[in-house]
Amino acid sequence: MAPKITVVLSQGQSNSPVKRRFEEDLITAVMMEPNMEATVVPHLYDLKPDGTGMLCLKNLSGTFIIGSWLFPRAAHWILHRNGIEGKFGKSALVSDGEEEEETEQAPPPEESNSKRTIFHLNLKASKNVDDYLEEIRRIVKEASTPLVQLSLNDWIKGKPKPEQMDRYLNAEEPGKRNGNGKPASLPILGEVAAKNGTPPLTNGSEEASPETVEPIRIEEQTKRRWYPVIDFSRCTNCLECLDFCLFGVYGVDKVDSILVEQPDNCRKGCPACSRVCPENAIIFPQHKTPAIAGSPMGEAGGLKIDLSKLFGAPEGSALDTAVKERDRELMLDGREAVGATVGVPKRQENRQDEPKDELDDLIDELDSIDL
Repeated sequence: MAPKITVVLSQGQSNSPVKRRFEEDLITAVMMEPNMEATVVPHLYDLKPDGTGMLCLKNLSGTFIIGSWLFPRAAHWILHRNGIEGKFGKSALVSDGEEEEETEQAPPPEESNSKRTIFHLNLKASKNVDDYLEEIRRIVKEASTPLVQLSLNDWIKGKPKPEQMDRYLNAEEPGKRNGNGKPASLPILGEVAAKNGTPPLTNGSEEASPETVEPIRIEEQTKRRWYPVIDFSRCTNCLECLDFCLFGVYGVDKVDSILVEQPDNCRKGCPACSRVCPENAIIFPQHKTPAIAGSPMGEAGGLKIDLSKLFGAPEGSALDTAVKERDRELMLDGREAVGATVGVPKRQENRQDEPKDELDDLIDELDSIDL
């Protein structure tokens, strides 16, 4: 048979009976499909980098589909930060907050040479299992490897790889059908081989009997986590998040590129650094506001705009809200509030630096250009 594609289901954080039933119904539907196999892991955001769940995902080869209770953009960059890379595969199913998604986004430099695609399904997009099954079928059809063009002489004289033989035997193209219009079968190939004095070819499954197939279920003890995820397709490495965060979450690598160095140092529920990011490149997947949680909405595009309404700020600018959120977490940690005196991004509006140097003046001029 043709190679199967893996469908990964990332379970929700809660033990809601409704969600669990939906997940099980979806997995059951996937397992009924002849060209799919399923893997169930705990909530993607909560998986430990060196835990069983993430190791399982790292061992997946080729294109796969993952369904999670997260915006696809958030899920994609969670995988990326754990070394699981692939081109971003869009789904036709969208949830609230995704309707204004921009046109197909070019993959970031880190993924430009990736040979596989990871397709993302947002499990919040529909309550109907059939909607997901239909979309998964579409993706599988889209992602299928083209059939290898082989003649009968190739089969008789050569020794094709098992996967080549599988694709040939399961071909649905007219050029690979026998005289009755049906795909060439093993007995027919065997007869041709016998007439030519060569052993018949088999795929090792002629007498295989149907059996019940169960999904792979990864058991891992997890706890709810809260940490920022960087969208490197938007990040410009301005390091404003590094300056603003006072909890040691961010760091830089050997080439001074930003990274989330100590994710578990982040203060639960605090999204302040995402509000000061000029490019909306910082995601908190579990935040209630779609723009912060990874919705494609809210892209700043480098322009100086007031994102307060977009980010759900009660009043004032997004920067004001971020400063208040940071002060609150500092005081809860037993430290003193610092207001806007420490780490406030210099490229934000209304920032008064004294004295300003030539670089500051140049940046101000660039900010004033009407793009």
